[in-house]
Amino acid sequence: MTPKVDYIEDIASLEALYPMPAAPSLRKVATRLTPLYRKWIAKSRYCIVSTVGTGGTDGSPRGEDGPVVTELDAQTLAMPDWRGNNRLDTLRNIVSDGRISLLFMVPGSDVVVRINGQARMTADAQLRAMFNRQGKQPATVIVIKIGEVYTQCARASMRAGIWSRDDSKGLPTVGEILAEQTRGEEGGASYDAEWQERAVRTLW
Repeated sequence: MTPKVDYIEDIASLEALYPMPAAPSLRKVATRLTPLYRKWIAKSRYCIVSTVGTGGTDGSPRGEDGPVVTELDAQTLAMPDWRGNNRLDTLRNIVSDGRISLLFMVPGSDVVVRINGQARMTADAQLRAMFNRQGKQPATVIVIKIGEVYTQCARASMRAGIWSRDDSKGLPTVGEILAEQTRGEEGGASYDAEWQERAVRTLW
């Protein structure tokens, strides 16, 4: 049985529960890539992209074999949309709304760098050609205008010990989850076995 919960309904009530933010958390915010933020983001091969649109919100992982974004100028980044599941949740949101947040991670560092800004989609041939991999190009490129960039507090990563542990033993596979959702009509061990080979073959 779900317990009865009193929810916070206004900003003033929320802010009354917390102290004022510390000065460094505000002073570290930049509106463009500085030399040190540029160096940090250039080391990131993996980020989480968050968007919002008419269909709701979406969070999507993005990864590369090098920097996950390419700098076009100090306030503009480009991210290739490589082959995925073709749901297009993130891309639809960008076309309909444009607000975007990115969390950049680097294995071994508890620091996370966030960018908030505005994004647009393009199929521009010149931009797509920038990301040529093994003779293939992304179907589209996400172009991000930076509104603000700053480091996140490292406490969440430290609490989770994210880079110092492996909790994957015993996790259900995608094939098992698919079989559960389809009552055995799809998925299973054969799906998992075929998926591994297919994923490696179709990374780009």
